[in-house]
Amino acid sequence: MKIRTRGMRQNRGIRTAVAALAAVAGVAAAAVPAVASTAPASATPRFLEPAELPPHPTSPWYAGPVTAGQPDPLPMCVGDALPSITTHRDYGTEYDTSAQQITVVERSEQRAKDFAKLLRKDLAGCAKKLMQQDPDITATQKYYGRLNVEEGADVYGIHTASAWGSSDIGLFSVGRDGTTVTVVRWGQMGNFQHAQVADFKATTVTAVNKLY
Repeated sequence: MKIRTRGMRQNRGIRTAVAALAAVAGVAAAAVPAVASTAPASATPRFLEPAELPPHPTSPWYAGPVTAGQPDPLPMCVGDALPSITTHRDYGTEYDTSAQQITVVERSEQRAKDFAKLLRKDLAGCAKKLMQQDPDITATQKYYGRLNVEEGADVYGIHTASAWGSSDIGLFSVGRDGTTVTVVRWGQMGNFQHAQVADFKATTVTAVNKLY
């Protein structure tokens, strides 16, 4: 498997969908008392807007529509765990920088906790798995810590270098608000020195806070 961020150039075409549908927050069920950290069952989680992503130095971000189902292709590290109830949104710039938000609403808070734990486990072992799958790939990773937002969010960095000379850096976060788990992914050509970690952490906090 060739893991190359530059393959995400297809996201450039999504600028034509900037005006396409965006998720709208649902209406809370009447007469149900609010519960901290738990979204009402009728609510629809909201997604990031382009301006809320880590700023690109020479290009605006463009956003595609909020789309039901698993992303195609599946994102590395977390893709295998995504269920059919996944909803996602793709983002891109004029250059080889892309992003994605993936959200899953579970039936219970315990199921959401378990799913977030599974995603964190997949990310913690991602570099090793990538190299097992493709001997032409050298992968290294970093854990950037936990963010204090809703039920928490964890941030990871994955760098991949190939035998043919490519070098790509990706940032991932897994956050939870009640029964909802969201993953934010950012990637471009480069290495850890090019990772916009502080900006990505701010984007993650925004993503989790604005779910509901």
